[in-house]
Amino acid sequence: MSRLHSFFAPSAVGLACRCAIALGCAATLATPALAATDTAEIVPGERLSAWLQRQRTGQNSYPIGLQWYVPEEKPDQHALKDRITRQLSALRADKAPTGISLSRWVGALPVTGRAVVGNPDDRWLQANPDQDPVLQPGQRVKLPPRPTTATVVLDDGALCQVPYRAGVMALDYLRACVEDPDQRDIVWIAQPDGRTFRYGAGTWNAQAQNPPAAGAWIWAPARSSGLPDGFSDDLIQLLATQGLAADGAGRPVGAPPESERSISASRQRDLPLTASDWGEIGLLQTPTARMAPAGETRFTYSHIQPYTRATVMLQPLDWLEGGFRYSQVSNQLYDPSLVISSQSYKDKSVDAKVRLWKESRWIPELAIGARDLGGTGLFSGEYFVANKRTGDLDWSLGLGWGYLGARGNLRNPFGLISEQFDTRPGSTTTGTTNNKAYFRGPTSLFGGVQWQTPIKPLILKLEYDGNAYEREPFNNPIKQRLPVNAGAVYRYSEAVDLTAGIERGNRAMFGVTFHGGLDTLAQPKLLDPPTPAVTDRMPAGDPAWSRTAADIEAQTGWAVDAISRRGDTLLVRLSFPRAAYLQARLDRMTAVLHRDAPASIRRFSIEFSEYGMRMGGKSIRRADWVALHTQGLSPAQRSEHNIAFSNAPLGAPTAVQDRDGQMLWTSDNGRLRGGLSPSLWQSLGGPDSFLLYQIGVQGAAEYRVTSNTWLTGGVNMRLLDNYDKFKYTAPSDLPRVRTQVREYVTTSRFTVSNLQLTHAEQWGENHFVMAYGGLLESMYGGLGGEYMYRRRASPLAFGVDVNRVRQRGFDQRFDFREYEVNTGHATVYWETGWNDLQVNLSVGQYLARDRGATLEISRRFANGVSIGAYATKTNVSSAQFGEGSFDKGIFVSFPFDAILPKSSSANGTILWQPLLRDGGAKLSRSQTLYGLTNTRSPRAFDYRPAQPAD
Repeated sequence: MSRLHSFFAPSAVGLACRCAIALGCAATLATPALAATDTAEIVPGERLSAWLQRQRTGQNSYPIGLQWYVPEEKPDQHALKDRITRQLSALRADKAPTGISLSRWVGALPVTGRAVVGNPDDRWLQANPDQDPVLQPGQRVKLPPRPTTATVVLDDGALCQVPYRAGVMALDYLRACVEDPDQRDIVWIAQPDGRTFRYGAGTWNAQAQNPPAAGAWIWAPARSSGLPDGFSDDLIQLLATQGLAADGAGRPVGAPPESERSISASRQRDLPLTASDWGEIGLLQTPTARMAPAGETRFTYSHIQPYTRATVMLQPLDWLEGGFRYSQVSNQLYDPSLVISSQSYKDKSVDAKVRLWKESRWIPELAIGARDLGGTGLFSGEYFVANKRTGDLDWSLGLGWGYLGARGNLRNPFGLISEQFDTRPGSTTTGTTNNKAYFRGPTSLFGGVQWQTPIKPLILKLEYDGNAYEREPFNNPIKQRLPVNAGAVYRYSEAVDLTAGIERGNRAMFGVTFHGGLDTLAQPKLLDPPTPAVTDRMPAGDPAWSRTAADIEAQTGWAVDAISRRGDTLLVRLSFPRAAYLQARLDRMTAVLHRDAPASIRRFSIEFSEYGMRMGGKSIRRADWVALHTQGLSPAQRSEHNIAFSNAPLGAPTAVQDRDGQMLWTSDNGRLRGGLSPSLWQSLGGPDSFLLYQIGVQGAAEYRVTSNTWLTGGVNMRLLDNYDKFKYTAPSDLPRVRTQVREYVTTSRFTVSNLQLTHAEQWGENHFVMAYGGLLESMYGGLGGEYMYRRRASPLAFGVDVNRVRQRGFDQRFDFREYEVNTGHATVYWETGWNDLQVNLSVGQYLARDRGATLEISRRFANGVSIGAYATKTNVSSAQFGEGSFDKGIFVSFPFDAILPKSSSANGTILWQPLLRDGGAKLSRSQTLYGLTNTRSPRAFDYRPAQPAD
């Protein structure tokens, strides 16, 4: 199901009774359906909830169809109607009968000005005053009688009315009105309350859907109608403004052919997407072309002797799936000599799948993908796979290479291009991309079917497997009785799937998958102080401004430096405006200011600064902000009042104290602040133990020397760990700048992670510089400087950092080792605006004196969570770099605001790095100018907590 974004609400004006144009009658617009219903007078300034309480709503009234007419909505609705008629006029050349008829009908529809109401219940509106409209002169409100039909708009503009029946789906109403319902793949519904929906209705794209309510409009043109893209979305929005489809306004037909008990289950279900044994969306051993929605993440654990697999899969884009996996081979040793380790063999792998095109009625969905993209390639395989859905059955057919095509019963089709494709070379290295083997060697077909059973949580799978298990890695043949696998998935909950099956004809398999949307992470802030209630009342005199400042800091976590007044404007200067959800904190701050500021204050001007550097500002029109938070507004009204927030011009650094202003309060906060927090460090997949961890407590403190100069320090106490198992030091042909990590994490339980003096300044409006020195990170100390050019609201920024550092002692106290190096990078930061992607490119010299570039690409969702990957290639050869060939990793970054019950400005990052090597290693600085200037991002105030599903 997808709900259409609407600027228009379900208007109560119905369509007049008209003859069906298809029958040759002239189209005339009759009196609106509710003309016979008296409209109670509104009292300007009263709430809609009060108007509703004054009405005598009998049993025949229909509150869900409440109609609120707002003159300000008409211009946008005129523009919508004009756009629809222009689209129809372009059809006249080759679609004259339909185009002209539908155009005449649309042209006769009135522009009503109807706007949506959040919930037409007086008690609900009183409990939610920000959704309760304040009625104004020129507005009208109607409460219609309960309708008895739902109306289907036919392709030519004729109306077909069908008696309403509870629970009946849109397709059933279509079947009562058209002879070719199977030619209509998508259905649009305008519900009586003004919400509009778009659903897949064919056997190949069916979606779970809510049934139309009485008085709903239904539109589902035939796929051969030739209507332009976007036309139907616009039309259903216009129909929503017409209000209820009036009884008797079209050709009546009998009841829909199916009752709610006999509706085919396939028309009410979304296609279930489940993980394979390997973690990607698939059947059991084989992938499919299906993709989860963007933001989805999965952890799959599966076991079939002798393999146990743990896979993390991420979906950064609708058409891209990727992740990493650890595979344990229980009958093979990690170190056959038993010198390093006695654990069983673990194999790391990276997967990717890209959708080439989406499914349509006749064309299957097609994807290309690869498992185990690099390294030893023990399980590497590439594939093309296609999927086609028929109701509750989802069929897949693919062509596999490598592990997926090891049965080799087909010749490689690419062999027609070159004989080199007939042979698949092996690999003896780890951590590298074995691109010379891609799509080479024999191939095999694979595929199968997934069936959504009538028991909704149960899904059955059957597949043909293209692998040949007699040629497993390590010369470890596995007996296979049948090339057919069968299994079942039980959807225990929305987030947990349990899988069991019989594979190879002789082995039981079981697995569990935990899945959910990173883009839906949200947590109510139950431990935050309550936000002041917003009313239209304002105090007459000045408050105790020290209390106002304290409440702002409690609500936002930001430091208030000063509060002053200039005329009817209250100016507030803030330091450290850090958070994922800046707008939410700005609203909480404004609620405090509105509660305390005298009525003579009409505007709030907010200035943000970081260590004395001016980042930007917001100017807030008080009356507009109050209207946004105290009454329900129509879309046009909301758009008008949204100018409450605008970017404020930056004045001089002392603008808040200028001679024309009156200083009300200045901060006397101490210069020292700090706190304690838990610490966690972990490593996966090492030779000593699959999981190495340390849990401890860390302390951080900051002392402000001046507004632009500060001293930071951090310490860590390791409390619980298993690093007694960490005995292996990786070999290296480069200076050991990172591979001595074992020595750093095991030498001392108490460490000083950071002790740094920093000075920052702003040169002009857009130029920033920073100098720093001390213990810069856990392994290095020294001196450095950074310059950045960053304009406000610009998607581009540029920075350069230069550092002279020396390696710290293993105990991470105050002694140093002999190794010294110059390191630094020039970096371009680009917020592309395409699919919320951020691209960062750094070029420079790394800690091992190698030179090269790092490319980082990430996608940040609306709730602030990011999924990304990076790769670094330098001028050292693959042989000199060592195992892995080049540095790379996958990360998920998230604001703690999304997961904690108390607001936090901190962020967390989960990084998966296949191998830690010395090449391509950057200095890990605790603060960067790009991070400090975050409020200059064009999207800085766009991120918000994820909302519950509608």
